[in-house]
Amino acid sequence: MWVQTVKMAWFSNVRKDVLAGITVALALIPEAIAFSILAGVDPMVGLYASFCIAVTISIVGGRRGMISAATGAMASLMGPIVAKYGIEYLFAATILTGILQ
Repeated sequence: MWVQTVKMAWFSNVRKDVLAGITVALALIPEAIAFSILAGVDPMVGLYASFCIAVTISIVGGRRGMISAATGAMASLMGPIVAKYGIEYLFAATILTGILQ
């Protein structure tokens, strides 16, 4: 019985879901690059991070009408961390931020 419910929830709007995914992906590419430059890291780091966020949200689920991605506030906070401690601490700070949220 629960399999039927999952099928209806996941596969009821495949066309709309794919279109929404493409739209969000195209909107997030320049945002990820801009925020990674603001944070003082290579733009590829921002693109990889956005990809990881998208995969994680697709597995654990998101909220309707919410785009899960980097924000300007996070980028401006991560810049000093990267400048002082290097890129190694960026991952730890990101994980800690996710846990606290």
